Amino acid sequence: MIGLIQRVSRASVNVQQETIATIGNGMLVLLGVEREDNVAVANKLANRVAHYRMFNDAEGKMNLSVADTQGEVLVVSQFTLAADTRSGRRPGFSTAATPVQAKTLYHAFCDAMRQQGLSIATGQFGADMQVSLVNDGPVTFSLQVTE
Repeated sequence: MIGLIQRVSRASVNVQQETIATIGNGMLVLLGVEREDNVAVANKLANRVAHYRMFNDAEGKMNLSVADTQGEVLVVSQFTLAADTRSGRRPGFSTAATPVQAKTLYHAFCDAMRQQGLSIATGQFGADMQVSLVNDGPVTFSLQVTE
């Protein structure tokens, strides 16, 4: 499972010109689910994301997590993160989870984030979404967790 996490001052998701989710200061998580992933992997990544120190403390050092700052989190499914891009000019998706598996694990990840006490907003799984964000820093990390 892959989480592309970005520190944001705001982010939102639109579906069919309607805003379905908005957050202020916090984190945007683009989530890619792979075939080998399961609920344990989703829980492991959620714990890592919730406590990943990417927010500045009083001294300007990245020592605080989104949980520490009580920031908001927007989680958006991102199928293309599971692409195999090691060669060629076209991505391959043989390692990506099926839509049914991905949806189940996307919701498991969101539930695990909520269990961390975080305020979670979500995109719409499988929809054509327009994601807007103001990346604060910019700060972006790619986290990958396997069993």
